[in-house]
Amino acid sequence: MSSFLPSPLSGGIGNCLKLSLIALSLGVASAYADTPDSYHVALDGTFAPHAMPTMDGEVQGFNVDLANALGEQMGVEMQITAAQFSGLIPGLQAGTYDFLMAPTTVTEERANNLLFSEGYLDTDFQFVIKNGAPEITDLNQLAGEVIAVNRGSAYDSWARENAEEYGWQVESYGTNSDAIQAVMAGRAAANVAGNTVSAYAVSQNPAIELSYLVHTGLVWAIPFRKDDTATRSRVESALECLKINGTMAELSSKWFGVEPAEDATAVTPIPGYGQPGFSGYAEDDHALSCD
Repeated sequence: MSSFLPSPLSGGIGNCLKLSLIALSLGVASAYADTPDSYHVALDGTFAPHAMPTMDGEVQGFNVDLANALGEQMGVEMQITAAQFSGLIPGLQAGTYDFLMAPTTVTEERANNLLFSEGYLDTDFQFVIKNGAPEITDLNQLAGEVIAVNRGSAYDSWARENAEEYGWQVESYGTNSDAIQAVMAGRAAANVAGNTVSAYAVSQNPAIELSYLVHTGLVWAIPFRKDDTATRSRVESALECLKINGTMAELSSKWFGVEPAEDATAVTPIPGYGQPGFSGYAEDDHALSCD
């Protein structure tokens, strides 16, 4: 009777079974591809208090804690690499990193080339000057002066875009710490960076002080490759849970010394996926599932 059965390796039921097994294996592979058990992320390890080196060669800070909290919320391992900011976006685009945990300002230009999560922190720009230098009350005071910035950052772009209007020169450095050193050494009149970064730097260094604050209305968000909507959706859902369960407020108090306002981006989930008003934003009424 077995002679009447088709061979498992050719034709009939055998082919159907073979095709079914292939389809099943592909489906399983696809499922694992959609829900990996780890992510490789990167940040600028010299951008205190968001990320900074420890004495034992590790890295710590707000964004390090945020990355690990996201991993815990998603049930995945987070492999964190520290590198210069100027190399992070090229590394993301090349597939070296799954997404970036460095504070990255959402701008129109970036949103045209990257996919962003919703914002997780509001960010203003703040100038840092040498202690005892004249207070900056008007940006026109900086005409003819050198402004030091972190190469490739939003502050680098902003300073260059406004160089003609205010008459300053821009010098870019590999790290924001190097830019601040330029101010301390007298090679630059001021450094401009995010308000949280500037406030932390001043709290740690009596040789510098805070100066002019530029209100921007901008936010920091998590960048992904333009076509990686699956990872963006998964990570953003976890981020929204951290806003709701108080983790973001705890991290803000720990690293910045302040509780976020009730309407602050740090504690306010935003409908849809992405940052409203920018390319890549997707309207969606997804329900949150926060364990």
